Amino acid sequence: MRLADIAAQAEVSEATVSRVLNGRPGVSPATRQAVLAALDVLGYERSPRLRQRSAGLVGLVTPELENPIFPAFAQAFERALVQHGYTPLLCTQTPGGAAEDEFTELLVERGVSGIVFLSGLHADTAARSDRYVQLIGQGVPIVLLNGYAADVPAPFISPDDRLAARLAVQHLVDLGHARIGLAVGPARFVPVIRKIEGYREAVGGPGQVAHSLFSVEGGQAAAAQLLDQDCTGIVCASDLMALGAIRACRERGLSVPGDVSVVGYDDSPLIAFTDPPLTTVRQPIRAMVTAAVQTLMEAFGGAPPRHSELVFQPELIVRGSTGSGPQVVRSS
Repeated sequence: MRLADIAAQAEVSEATVSRVLNGRPGVSPATRQAVLAALDVLGYERSPRLRQRSAGLVGLVTPELENPIFPAFAQAFERALVQHGYTPLLCTQTPGGAAEDEFTELLVERGVSGIVFLSGLHADTAARSDRYVQLIGQGVPIVLLNGYAADVPAPFISPDDRLAARLAVQHLVDLGHARIGLAVGPARFVPVIRKIEGYREAVGGPGQVAHSLFSVEGGQAAAAQLLDQDCTGIVCASDLMALGAIRACRERGLSVPGDVSVVGYDDSPLIAFTDPPLTTVRQPIRAMVTAAVQTLMEAFGGAPPRHSELVFQPELIVRGSTGSGPQVVRSS
C-alpha cells in the first residue's frame, strides 16, 4: 500500500492518509471519507479498524435500472448516505418482480431508518396515496422524488418539469422551428402532466402531443405520430425516448438535425456520446439527492414531517441533435 497513491487519489497529504489509516484524531469526517473512498477505488482492503458500523439502513425504491438515469440517482444516493454513515438498500422494480408495496413491507420489516421513493406510485395520479400516509403514521421517515401527491404530508423533491419543457421548446423556436411536438409517457403521471403544461405554455396552444412508454421503442412510436403531423422539432420526456425518436427519423430517411431536431430529457450518463450527441435538459441529480438526504437526516434528528415540495431548476444542454428549422435561411 503506497501512501502517495492514496493521497493523490483523495487529494490530501500523505500525513493525513497516515492519520486516517492509524485512527488518529484531527481529521474531519469528510476528509476521512475521501481517504476511505480512495482505498476502495484503488482496490485496497480496509483494515478492521477502518470498518465503520452503519448508523442505519435507508431504503431506496426505484423503477427498473435499464434507463441510465435511475442508476445515476442510485449512485448519488449511495455516496451521500455513506457520507452520513448510513447504508443504502436498493430495491429495484422489474416487470413481473416485486412491487413497490412489497419492497416497502420488506424494508419496514428490516427496520430501516427511512425510505426514499424515486419516480414511484406517488407520481401516478391513478394510484392510492394512503400507502405513504400509513408509513408516516408508523413513524417511518420518507422522501419522495419526481412526483407529487397533495394528500400526503411528506417532503417531495422534483425537477421543474414545466420549465424543462419550456426550455426545450424555446431552444427549438430560437432555431426557427414552427411545428414542435412533444413525446411523453402515459398521461396519468405527474411529471408528464407538468411537462405538457410547460410545453403548451411555450407553444401557445394545444400543440401536438404523443403519449407512449418511457423507452426507446416508446419514443420511436411517439415520434412516428409527430412526424406524421409534419413536426420538425421533437421534445422528448426522456433521453431513451429521444434515441427512439432519432431512430424513427432515420427509418424515414430523415437526418437529425438536418431535417428534424430532437431534444431529450435527463442528461443520462454517456448520452453525450450518442450519434449525434443528444441535446437534452439535465436533471439536477446532485442537488436533488443532497436535499433529499439532508431532509432525511433532519427527520432522523427528530424534525416532524412536513408537507412541502422543493423544486429544482433543470438546465438545457445543447449538443448536436438540434439545428436550424426549415424556414431559416442557411448561409452558404
